[in-house]
Amino acid sequence: MTINNNPTIRQRRLARMLRELRTAAGLTHADACQVLESAESKLGRIENAQSNIRLPDLRALLDAYGITDPAQRQEIELLSRESKKKGWWSRYAETVDSSYAAYVSVEWDTTKLYNVQTNLIPGLLQIPEYTRALIELQAPDATAEHVETQIDVRHERRAILSRENPLQLWVIIAENVLYHRVGGPTTMKSQLKSLVEASREPHVQLQVLPREDPMNACLFGPFVIMGFATSAETDIIYAESPTSTVYYEEEADVETYTTLFRRLNVAAANASQSRKLIMNAIREME
Repeated sequence: MTINNNPTIRQRRLARMLRELRTAAGLTHADACQVLESAESKLGRIENAQSNIRLPDLRALLDAYGITDPAQRQEIELLSRESKKKGWWSRYAETVDSSYAAYVSVEWDTTKLYNVQTNLIPGLLQIPEYTRALIELQAPDATAEHVETQIDVRHERRAILSRENPLQLWVIIAENVLYHRVGGPTTMKSQLKSLVEASREPHVQLQVLPREDPMNACLFGPFVIMGFATSAETDIIYAESPTSTVYYEEEADVETYTTLFRRLNVAAANASQSRKLIMNAIREME
């Protein structure tokens, strides 16, 4: 059994799912070890994402946990296989931050994503010119090669919106974001026009939270709620600050952020009104 000293988030997701399925089935750690006919240390490594799980062992555990639905079993087996694979982002392993690469790998697996942005246009909706200007502001000492790599990664990330089964994206942005002049007026106008176009896509919901709405006081920072196709898997919350990134996976944390998103959804302007707010911002630049 291979030991993972640095498990990927995909592997952590599988480990957490197996732990939750065992608990839901009312089985103890020792019970599951009897199923595998192994020492408790083996299951401990699996449930802590320190070891991969062989397909026969996975199927034996699913039998013991009462998972009989063929579709659900197939989803879990697929996650197990995918957790060992490297995606397109692995090409950038030497040139992008490891935490960013980890985020991209999870984002690519999502089927629905809810994003609240307080200061910037969401990465999935950025045009290249905006991304370039943003990187040059955030990392003024970055090399030209680094800037181009970041633009390339953003471009590849956007493919999630045009694949056969596109990501269902729901974005809420604070109105102030529309007035943060990243790049020159031409760049911002192009970016905002692109936002309007994106908001008309059937799989994209875009809302703007008006500046005067009191819910702005609840915007402590940007966050993302990521949901997955596997029915047995709970959502993951991603939050960031200038110095760190955090993933919240516990049910109580997920519910806290989900509740906040629902409140913002009610407070924010609807799709049509949001487009008007964006168009107003464009007109003010002219």
